[in-house]
This record gives sequence, structure tokens and C-alpha cells, in this order.
Amino acid sequence: MVREYRSETLERTLRTLHTAVPGIIAAVIVNYDGLLVSAYPPGNDDAYQDNPTSSPQVAAMSATLIGLAERTLRRLAQGDLRRVLIEGEDGVMIVYPAGRAALAVLVANDVKMGQVLYAAARARNDVIKILGG
Repeated sequence: MVREYRSETLERTLRTLHTAVPGIIAAVIVNYDGLLVSAYPPGNDDAYQDNPTSSPQVAAMSATLIGLAERTLRRLAQGDLRRVLIEGEDGVMIVYPAGRAALAVLVANDVKMGQVLYAAARARNDVIKILGG
């Protein structure tokens, strides 16, 4: 029986998300300390244009966004955070809390957001199962 490492399973989850909805530019999983766990498409700092979400700065910013959003909702008594959605001129970034991590998805503007939200929510559930609660 072939065993798969968590990192491989996470990358497969991101790859599935990326291919499920045309228009998803990149996806990344970060821990709450702001460290990059997994990215798709995989890249490095030298290939920033290929996958802008794979930079350490984006990982840190995603973790900060989740932390601020959770504290804000708690302070306003609005329940648990479901997602953070940031719309820009050229695209959308969606960040989901995923247990001990966060899933950030970078999406082109012309994509049907319902499909993205559905696929990303499924990927988020997979990340929670893989990383454990």
C-alpha cells in the first residue's frame, strides 16, 4: 500500500481546486503563524509572477486577515468566521479558515463566484480533514 505524505495530499487538494474551476489563478494553504504550508501552482520567490500567492508575504498577510476578521466578528458578536472576500480591480482573493490553517484562493474577475465559493468550501473541508481539526 502506498502512503501519501500530508504535503502531497494538500497539494493534490489544491490542484483539484485549481482544475475544477477555470479562472482560479492560484491557491495557498498557510498556518496561523503566517507560514506557507502548500501552494498551487507550486512556485518560489523567483517565480512570483507565475504564482503570486506563493510568496511568504502573502502567507503572512492571509494569516493576519483571518486573525483580524475573527477578532472583529467576535467583538461584534456576529458568530464564527466563514470567509474573507477581498475584491480588487483585477481579481478577487478569498480566504477561508481551515482548522489550524487558512486557505487563500486568488481568482480572476470574470469567474462565476458561485462555482468558486462552492469548490473552495469543499477544498477547505478537505484541508481540515487532512490537517486535523
